[in-house]
Amino acid sequence: MKNLKKNNFTFFKTLFFFSLMLLPLSLFSQSIPGSEVSGSWNITVQTENGERPSWLYIKPSGTNALVGEFVGIDGSARPVSEVKFSESTGVFSFTIPPQWIQTDSDMHMEFTHSNEKLTGTTSYGSTTLNWTAVRAPELKRDHKPEWGEPVNLLDQNLSQWILAANNQFSMENGVLVNKQTGGHLITKDKFNDFKISLEFNIPEGSNSGLYLRGRYEVQIMDSYEMKASSTTTGGVYGFIDPIKNAMKPSGEWQKLDVTLTGRLVTVVLNGEEIICNRPIPGTTGGALDSKEAEPGPIMLQGDHGPVSFRNITLTPAKSM
Repeated sequence: MKNLKKNNFTFFKTLFFFSLMLLPLSLFSQSIPGSEVSGSWNITVQTENGERPSWLYIKPSGTNALVGEFVGIDGSARPVSEVKFSESTGVFSFTIPPQWIQTDSDMHMEFTHSNEKLTGTTSYGSTTLNWTAVRAPELKRDHKPEWGEPVNLLDQNLSQWILAANNQFSMENGVLVNKQTGGHLITKDKFNDFKISLEFNIPEGSNSGLYLRGRYEVQIMDSYEMKASSTTTGGVYGFIDPIKNAMKPSGEWQKLDVTLTGRLVTVVLNGEEIICNRPIPGTTGGALDSKEAEPGPIMLQGDHGPVSFRNITLTPAKSM
């Protein structure tokens, strides 16, 4: 009888803990103070040079803490070890080291949550920037796109592009050449879902990028024989690693094909699919804005070094 009671206790104990495992994680996370801010947020930062985009993702970690991921105005996505919350003041906060900003001070973020909006400040050294954030859209598509007619984005006069004041891009015998560090090149038209195909030639040690909707950078750099990562050619900067490095040596013409539908991106480099239908979590560093629900332009990065492009063709989706 004693063994029977013991066996019954063990059985029901096991059944209890197994049933807990089947419960949705959200039931546990709801008990974490401040967990209502869980999710992805599009940040708009007020700077002396105007509005700049940023991105924040928050999620529960176990049953006691909030953690996250953060993309600043520039740079890549970085982990946030803990998002603290004061129940008495309603203030959230976290601190991370500087990345590309030239300062010895850590970056400290504080914000509050009200009416599905975050309002906060970013402080480092003697600088404090104000910002607001709204929830990022899901950008889900309920059907496959129907593609329209391909559009050639290059002509001798660069008539389809906005030239920055410090522009260094120019057309030379049908090739778009950026000879030295300068401004970005941005299309006048904006796009929702599309396919884009181009060829690029990157000199040794140089770096550039292709921004989708002006918000998501597909890296272009001299990364031949490097280990594939989100910061090598074809990677979505800071977010998505290619499955392999299909890069040719610098100085050779290389082909890049990218398809973007909603958040889902597919990248083919030199005929090899290196990213297949992966979701881009949020805006990457250097994005033009954080308005992910809206169409955006194509942007070619010109501020990192020399690069050449040719045969840039974009095929837009007819409808979303």
